[in-house]
Amino acid sequence: MGRGPSIEGRKNAEDARRGKLFTKLIREITIAARGGADPAGNARLRAGIDKALTANMSKDTIERAIKRGSGADGNDNMQELRYEGYGPGGVALIIDTMTDNTQRTVADVRHALGKHGGNLGTSGSVAFQFHRTGELVFDTTAPGSEDKLLEAALDAGADDVQSESGRSTVLCAPENFETVKKTLTGAGFQPLSADVVWRPENRVGVPAETEETLRDLLDWLEDLDDVQAVYHNAQLSD
Repeated sequence: MGRGPSIEGRKNAEDARRGKLFTKLIREITIAARGGADPAGNARLRAGIDKALTANMSKDTIERAIKRGSGADGNDNMQELRYEGYGPGGVALIIDTMTDNTQRTVADVRHALGKHGGNLGTSGSVAFQFHRTGELVFDTTAPGSEDKLLEAALDAGADDVQSESGRSTVLCAPENFETVKKTLTGAGFQPLSADVVWRPENRVGVPAETEETLRDLLDWLEDLDDVQAVYHNAQLSD
Protein backbone atom coordinates (compact mmCIF):
# COMPACT_ATOMS: atom_id res chain seq x y z
CA MET A 1 0.00 0.00 0.00
CA GLY A 2 2.92 2.31 0.64
CA ARG A 3 3.97 2.47 -3.02
CA GLY A 4 0.93 4.32 -4.33
CA PRO A 5 1.43 7.64 -2.52
CA SER A 6 5.16 7.46 -3.16
CA ILE A 7 4.68 7.09 -6.90
CA GLU A 8 2.01 9.78 -6.88
CA GLY A 9 4.30 12.09 -4.92
CA ARG A 10 7.12 11.59 -7.39
CA LYS A 11 4.74 12.28 -10.29
CA ASN A 12 3.48 15.47 -8.65
CA ALA A 13 7.06 16.64 -8.07
CA GLU A 14 7.95 15.87 -11.69
CA ASP A 15 4.86 17.72 -12.92
CA ALA A 16 5.85 20.74 -10.81
CA ARG A 17 9.39 20.74 -12.23
CA ARG A 18 8.02 20.42 -15.75
CA GLY A 19 5.61 23.30 -15.13
CA LYS A 20 8.40 25.57 -13.90
CA LEU A 21 10.59 24.64 -16.87
CA PHE A 22 7.76 25.41 -19.29
CA THR A 23 7.17 28.78 -17.60
CA LYS A 24 10.81 29.74 -18.13
CA LEU A 25 10.86 28.49 -21.74
CA ILE A 26 7.64 30.35 -22.63
CA ARG A 27 9.11 33.58 -21.23
CA GLU A 28 12.30 33.09 -23.22
CA ILE A 29 10.36 32.54 -26.46
CA THR A 30 8.05 35.50 -25.74
CA ILE A 31 10.94 37.93 -25.31
CA ALA A 32 12.94 36.44 -28.17
CA ALA A 33 9.96 36.91 -30.51
CA ARG A 34 10.20 40.67 -30.05
CA GLY A 35 13.12 40.48 -32.44
CA GLY A 36 10.89 38.95 -35.11
CA ALA A 37 8.36 36.13 -35.23
CA ASP A 38 10.23 34.20 -37.94
CA PRO A 39 12.84 31.88 -36.38
CA ALA A 40 14.70 31.75 -39.70
CA GLY A 41 15.80 35.35 -39.17
CA ASN A 42 15.90 35.35 -35.36
CA ALA A 43 18.69 33.23 -33.87
CA ARG A 44 17.56 33.74 -30.28
CA LEU A 45 14.01 32.65 -31.09
CA ARG A 46 15.33 29.64 -32.98
CA ALA A 47 17.38 28.59 -29.95
CA GLY A 48 14.40 29.06 -27.61
CA ILE A 49 12.17 26.93 -29.83
CA ASP A 50 14.83 24.21 -29.97
CA LYS A 51 14.98 24.09 -26.16
CA ALA A 52 11.19 24.00 -25.91
CA LEU A 53 10.88 21.16 -28.41
CA THR A 54 13.60 19.22 -26.59
CA ALA A 55 11.49 19.60 -23.42
CA ASN A 56 8.48 18.21 -25.34
CA MET A 57 6.52 21.46 -25.33
CA SER A 58 3.63 21.41 -27.78
CA LYS A 59 3.89 23.45 -30.98
CA ASP A 60 0.60 25.20 -30.08
CA THR A 61 2.12 26.47 -26.82
CA ILE A 62 5.22 27.65 -28.66
CA GLU A 63 3.11 29.45 -31.26
CA ARG A 64 1.09 31.24 -28.57
CA ALA A 65 4.30 32.45 -26.93
CA ILE A 66 5.62 33.72 -30.28
CA LYS A 67 2.37 35.57 -30.99
CA ARG A 68 2.41 37.17 -27.55
CA GLY A 69 5.99 38.35 -27.90
CA SER A 70 5.61 39.63 -31.45
CA GLY A 71 2.55 41.65 -30.49
CA ALA A 72 0.18 39.56 -32.59
CA ASP A 73 -1.69 38.33 -29.52
CA GLY A 74 -2.14 41.28 -27.17
CA ASN A 75 0.31 43.31 -25.13
CA ASP A 76 3.37 41.80 -23.53
CA ASN A 77 4.91 43.58 -20.55
CA MET A 78 7.66 41.09 -19.78
CA GLN A 79 11.11 42.57 -19.02
CA GLU A 80 14.60 41.12 -18.84
CA LEU A 81 16.62 42.04 -15.76
CA ARG A 82 20.08 40.90 -14.72
CA TYR A 83 21.12 41.02 -11.07
CA GLU A 84 24.67 40.73 -9.79
CA GLY A 85 25.59 39.88 -6.25
CA TYR A 86 27.42 37.68 -3.81
CA GLY A 87 26.49 34.41 -2.20
CA PRO A 88 27.92 32.81 0.95
CA GLY A 89 31.70 33.02 1.14
CA GLY A 90 31.78 35.89 -1.35
CA VAL A 91 30.91 33.67 -4.32
CA ALA A 92 30.08 35.85 -7.35
CA LEU A 93 26.59 35.44 -8.82
CA ILE A 94 24.85 36.54 -12.01
CA ILE A 95 21.08 36.06 -11.91
CA ASP A 96 19.15 36.45 -15.17
CA THR A 97 15.43 37.08 -14.78
CA MET A 98 12.34 37.72 -16.88
CA THR A 99 9.45 39.38 -15.10
CA ASP A 100 6.23 41.36 -15.41
CA ASN A 101 6.68 42.73 -11.87
CA THR A 102 10.14 44.11 -11.14
CA GLN A 103 9.38 44.95 -7.51
CA ARG A 104 8.38 41.35 -6.80
CA THR A 105 11.44 39.98 -8.55
CA VAL A 106 14.05 42.13 -6.82
CA ALA A 107 12.38 41.48 -3.45
CA ASP A 108 12.43 37.71 -4.05
CA VAL A 109 16.07 37.73 -5.18
CA ARG A 110 17.17 39.97 -2.30
CA HIS A 111 15.31 37.79 0.21
CA ALA A 112 16.92 34.59 -1.13
CA LEU A 113 20.42 36.11 -0.96
CA GLY A 114 19.87 37.54 2.52
CA LYS A 115 18.63 34.20 3.88
CA HIS A 116 21.89 32.57 2.78
CA GLY A 117 24.43 35.18 3.84
CA GLY A 118 24.64 36.91 0.49
CA ASN A 119 23.70 40.32 -0.87
CA LEU A 120 22.85 42.16 -4.07
CA GLY A 121 25.61 44.15 -5.73
CA THR A 122 25.52 47.05 -8.15
CA SER A 123 25.48 46.57 -11.91
CA GLY A 124 28.97 45.55 -13.05
CA SER A 125 30.12 44.52 -9.57
CA VAL A 126 30.76 40.89 -10.58
CA ALA A 127 30.16 40.74 -14.35
CA PHE A 128 33.86 41.40 -15.05
CA GLN A 129 34.59 37.98 -13.50
CA PHE A 130 32.57 36.23 -16.24
CA HIS A 131 32.53 36.09 -20.02
CA ARG A 132 29.74 35.22 -22.45
CA THR A 133 30.37 31.95 -24.27
CA GLY A 134 28.62 29.15 -26.11
CA GLU A 135 28.72 25.94 -24.08
CA LEU A 136 27.71 22.48 -25.30
CA VAL A 137 28.05 19.43 -23.03
CA PHE A 138 28.33 15.89 -24.40
CA ASP A 139 28.53 12.38 -22.97
CA THR A 140 31.86 10.98 -24.15
CA THR A 141 32.02 7.77 -22.11
CA ALA A 142 32.07 5.64 -25.27
CA PRO A 143 35.60 4.58 -26.33
CA GLY A 144 37.11 7.00 -28.83
CA SER A 145 34.23 9.50 -28.57
CA GLU A 146 36.37 12.20 -26.92
CA ASP A 147 38.82 12.30 -29.82
CA LYS A 148 36.04 12.21 -32.43
CA LEU A 149 34.19 15.06 -30.72
CA LEU A 150 37.38 17.11 -30.37
CA GLU A 151 38.16 16.82 -34.06
CA ALA A 152 34.57 17.56 -35.12
CA ALA A 153 34.23 20.51 -32.73
CA LEU A 154 37.43 22.24 -33.82
CA ASP A 155 36.49 21.71 -37.48
CA ALA A 156 33.09 23.27 -36.70
CA GLY A 157 34.72 26.45 -35.34
CA ALA A 158 34.80 25.76 -31.60
CA ASP A 159 37.50 27.44 -29.50
CA ASP A 160 38.14 24.67 -26.99
CA VAL A 161 37.00 21.26 -25.77
CA GLN A 162 37.42 20.32 -22.10
CA SER A 163 36.95 16.67 -21.13
CA GLU A 164 36.67 15.14 -17.68
CA SER A 165 35.01 12.04 -16.19
CA GLY A 166 33.24 10.98 -19.37
CA ARG A 167 31.86 14.40 -20.23
CA SER A 168 33.19 16.88 -22.74
CA THR A 169 32.35 20.58 -22.85
CA VAL A 170 32.66 22.36 -26.18
CA LEU A 171 33.27 26.11 -25.89
CA CYS A 172 32.79 28.63 -28.67
CA ALA A 173 32.16 32.31 -29.32
CA PRO A 174 28.47 33.25 -28.91
CA GLU A 175 28.25 34.24 -32.57
CA ASN A 176 29.47 30.76 -33.59
CA PHE A 177 27.18 28.85 -31.22
CA GLU A 178 24.45 27.99 -33.71
CA THR A 179 26.90 26.88 -36.40
CA VAL A 180 28.84 24.68 -33.96
CA LYS A 181 25.67 23.14 -32.56
CA LYS A 182 24.17 22.47 -35.98
CA THR A 183 27.41 20.99 -37.30
CA LEU A 184 27.91 18.68 -34.33
CA THR A 185 24.31 17.46 -34.19
CA GLY A 186 24.49 16.89 -37.94
CA ALA A 187 27.57 14.74 -37.32
CA GLY A 188 25.61 12.62 -34.83
CA PHE A 189 26.69 14.24 -31.55
CA GLN A 190 23.63 14.99 -29.38
CA PRO A 191 24.37 17.50 -26.58
CA LEU A 192 23.18 16.89 -23.03
CA SER A 193 22.84 20.67 -22.78
CA ALA A 194 23.57 23.55 -25.13
CA ASP A 195 23.28 27.27 -24.45
CA VAL A 196 25.06 30.60 -24.44
CA VAL A 197 26.06 31.15 -20.80
CA TRP A 198 28.02 33.37 -18.44
CA ARG A 199 31.17 31.39 -17.73
CA PRO A 200 33.51 32.46 -14.90
CA GLU A 201 37.08 33.44 -15.72
CA ASN A 202 38.22 31.48 -12.66
CA ARG A 203 36.48 29.27 -10.13
CA VAL A 204 37.07 29.63 -6.40
CA GLY A 205 37.06 26.85 -3.83
CA VAL A 206 34.59 27.00 -0.95
CA PRO A 207 34.52 25.16 2.41
CA ALA A 208 32.11 22.25 2.79
CA GLU A 209 29.68 24.17 5.03
CA THR A 210 29.67 27.11 2.60
CA GLU A 211 29.06 24.79 -0.34
CA GLU A 212 25.98 23.32 1.34
CA THR A 213 24.53 26.80 1.93
CA LEU A 214 25.42 27.86 -1.61
CA ARG A 215 23.71 24.83 -3.13
CA ASP A 216 20.59 25.63 -1.12
CA LEU A 217 20.71 29.24 -2.35
CA LEU A 218 21.11 28.14 -5.99
CA ASP A 219 18.13 25.76 -5.64
CA TRP A 220 16.09 28.55 -4.02
CA LEU A 221 16.89 31.03 -6.78
CA GLU A 222 16.29 28.59 -9.62
CA ASP A 223 12.94 27.67 -8.06
CA LEU A 224 11.73 31.26 -8.46
CA ASP A 225 9.45 31.59 -11.50
CA ASP A 226 11.06 34.90 -12.51
CA VAL A 227 14.60 33.49 -12.55
CA GLN A 228 15.73 32.13 -15.92
CA ALA A 229 19.31 31.18 -15.06
CA VAL A 230 21.89 31.52 -12.29
CA TYR A 231 25.66 31.57 -12.85
CA HIS A 232 28.40 31.44 -10.19
CA ASN A 233 32.16 31.13 -9.90
CA ALA A 234 32.35 28.49 -7.15
CA GLN A 235 34.22 25.22 -7.60
CA LEU A 236 31.61 22.72 -6.38
CA SER A 237 32.27 19.07 -5.63
CA ASP A 238 30.48 16.48 -7.78
